[in-house]
Amino acid sequence: MEADEIASDARPWLRVKRRNYLNGDGCCYDPFGNLAAYGQSNIKRLLAYSTIAHAGYMIMAVAAAVQLSGTNTVGAREAVAALLFYLMAYVFMNLGGFAIVAFLRNTLGTEEIADYAGLIRSAPFTAVTFTSILISLIGIPPMIGFMGKFAIFQSLVVAGGFPMIALLVIASINTAISLVYYLRVAKVMCIDAPPANRGPVWIGVLPVVFMIIVAVPVLVYGIIPAHLLEIARAATQQLLL
Repeated sequence: MEADEIASDARPWLRVKRRNYLNGDGCCYDPFGNLAAYGQSNIKRLLAYSTIAHAGYMIMAVAAAVQLSGTNTVGAREAVAALLFYLMAYVFMNLGGFAIVAFLRNTLGTEEIADYAGLIRSAPFTAVTFTSILISLIGIPPMIGFMGKFAIFQSLVVAGGFPMIALLVIASINTAISLVYYLRVAKVMCIDAPPANRGPVWIGVLPVVFMIIVAVPVLVYGIIPAHLLEIARAATQQLLL
């Protein structure tokens, strides 16, 4: 009995300590990933560094769940559900983004962003699909990335307190930074003039089918996210009983 009381007394202190660690990780991962991605001229490295930033958003949801776990079980579950939803959304976005980079590397023989200039004229479907995925990675509606970030930001607001609001501000600033480097790639593909010697770019039937498989959920679940949200919430029902 005495041991249980000691453990119970220790839980708030442990919760604060874990939350502080998570806050620190979220504060570091987001800016580091975005700033490292900002200056990249190679598209694969840009996506790789931006993955660190997206991990930072996920850690923020965990921090919110830890803060809420002792006082608001429903809110803590919603924070975990937000994390799971973002994770599912990121699977589609990440698979699509890196796959398109691989398909274009095999066709164009390059991963340099500058070599994607005017791609919309020679490979319109690929350019539009990649641009849609980049917009989703930023978190612009109506793509699934917007709903994922909205759910995480909402969990931070529900958790409340200065640390959570600070994380929300940091996440918003980093989203603005990501807007610049993701749209820079879209601008190169859709606005810049293509090289004079480039003909039509055809990546093949199977790559096009794969792009459709991963791109359709990015749009559909952004407009109608209820199904994925229900899956995420159902997965959290046994947590924090």
